[in-house]
Amino acid sequence: MIGRVFHYEFLQAYRRRSELVTPVVFFVLVCSMFPLALGSVADLLAPLASGVIWVAALLATLLSLDQMFRQDFDDGILEQMELSEVPFYQLVAIKILAHWCLTGLPLVVLSPLLAMMLFMPSESYLSLIVGLFLGTPILSLIGAIGAALTVKIRRGNVVLSLLIMPLYVPVLIFGATAPVMAAQGIMPAAQLLWLAAMLVLAATLAPLAASLGLRINIYGS
Repeated sequence: MIGRVFHYEFLQAYRRRSELVTPVVFFVLVCSMFPLALGSVADLLAPLASGVIWVAALLATLLSLDQMFRQDFDDGILEQMELSEVPFYQLVAIKILAHWCLTGLPLVVLSPLLAMMLFMPSESYLSLIVGLFLGTPILSLIGAIGAALTVKIRRGNVVLSLLIMPLYVPVLIFGATAPVMAAQGIMPAAQLLWLAAMLVLAATLAPLAASLGLRINIYGS
């Protein structure tokens, strides 16, 4: 059952290729605007590079959250999943993992190229990649809670953003700070360990909270 859900998510993503590409294109465009606006001056762009990439990744993730559960909710597929023999929170966790593989992982892969474009010091690349690898799943996990609570609201992007943006702040702070510390010759282990701890906490609690939110909407509809 779990394998079928994962395959189903990728099949649905293939059918909605334009929606899948939008967050990645947005991520690249936002990062590209800064050299155009500020000029290709390394001394000016390098200190901003980490923050720019992280804010762009956060906003790109927000673009894709509204559709995480909406189509399955409208089609009644979530009701069938809730009635299956597999625990509902496990199926929700698989959907969140698929969402990250399709939207978050491409951002991690593209981040070194954008870091070069923004003149980020080479010493910061590893901490940027590791930070995004740990942080973008947290964005998807936290976002899943908001997506579950607003799944019945049409055009609920604004409400969803207001719900989860405050919860994104610690991830943004630790993630954006790690490359800056690495550029200064300071080991960013503390920031990355905090991201790892938040990932473990989010992976444990977010699927449960999201499944509860979905149940409320399923049985309250």
